[in-house]
Amino acid sequence: MNANLFENLPAPAAEEWFEALVEADHVTVERIVSRGHASPASGWYDQPRHEWVVVLKGCAVVAFDGGDEVRLGPGDHLTIAAHRRHRVAWTDPDEDTVWLAVHYD
Repeated sequence: MNANLFENLPAPAAEEWFEALVEADHVTVERIVSRGHASPASGWYDQPRHEWVVVLKGCAVVAFDGGDEVRLGPGDHLTIAAHRRHRVAWTDPDEDTVWLAVHYD
């Protein structure tokens, strides 16, 4: 099936939007759309698998437990090791931030 990562984006909503594009035993690829979203202050992700994420459009800030923050814009990517606690601290409120995330063992 032919598809485009920038088509059929959801309307702005109260929560981030997640769509699994590929799921297999050891890998999941998902598209995420954010617009002004952030994880709750106490909402740390502590995932059992590694995650590689790239921002395709928009911008965001990912914060790590311990105080480090990484600002991501179009084309910027980041690898997050399994169980490294992190959260989305900020996404652009004026435009969609479109992410591609790959979760793998």
